[in-house]
Amino acid sequence: MNKLELLRTFVRVSELSSFTLAGEHLGLPRSTVSEQVRALETLLGTRLLNRTTRRVQATQDGLHLYERSKDLLSRMDEIEGLFHSEKATLKGRLRIDLPTLMARRVILPNLPQFMDRHPEVELEISCTDRQVDLLREGFDCVLRIGTLSDLDLIARPLGALSQINCASPRYLARYGVPKTLADLHQHQLIHYVKTLGSRSPGFEYLLEGTLQLQPMAGAVTVNSTEAYESACVAGLGLIQAPAAGLQGYLQRGELVPLLDEFVPAPLPVSLLYARQQHIPPRLRAFMEWLAGLLEPRLDPAASGN
Repeated sequence: MNKLELLRTFVRVSELSSFTLAGEHLGLPRSTVSEQVRALETLLGTRLLNRTTRRVQATQDGLHLYERSKDLLSRMDEIEGLFHSEKATLKGRLRIDLPTLMARRVILPNLPQFMDRHPEVELEISCTDRQVDLLREGFDCVLRIGTLSDLDLIARPLGALSQINCASPRYLARYGVPKTLADLHQHQLIHYVKTLGSRSPGFEYLLEGTLQLQPMAGAVTVNSTEAYESACVAGLGLIQAPAAGLQGYLQRGELVPLLDEFVPAPLPVSLLYARQQHIPPRLRAFMEWLAGLLEPRLDPAASGN
């Protein structure tokens, strides 16, 4: 039995956590997928996957093999294309994670450009505001907004998103318009956190290039950028968010900018991908397209963050 095919099957099962879904993606019966994984376990002399009636999860040996296999299969893809022209058709599947609002407002509307150019590339797109685990969850690349903590990954800085403070006319009519930092003691901040149960540091602003934090009251905490914006439009408090994403609200008069001299630091935007000797051509092509799409929409000033 072809060992590379066994590895491809194992990688797909690991990424999808399902023999059935892996079979559908590979065009194989579920029984064949299961047999191939068992054959690979027998060949290597170790259990690679823990199977239950509800899910399939890689063992520690399976996780180790998954990372090595992805690199090996990527190198094989590169070898297969060595003697093809530069315009050779890119094939294969990519699993990517994108911030929800940026995906909906910018990336997905423009995605047909990439798909028309590379019609045989298949994309699995996750849209979430949580910080996914690229390696454990099997993503090829992740677009991340904000400070990075994934030190074991490669980060490609793309630029930054300038931020503003704003509130709705309904809120300002009720609580007044803050003109100074001291006025914030009389106002409510909508708190944004990545994990519910934690607490945001408060109102953030730059003073002579140094980040300052001012605690603020706030009855509402959210963990979604869409909920963050909606809560502000509903008059529940002030928010601090990227200006580019709020332009529609500002133009329609649903939100009003505030305290322009006390704005938060720009949010860095980065592409993250695993350390590997050979980046698959389809992944490289997608990252180049995405970087080109976002470049005119980002401030390059903080691209080195």
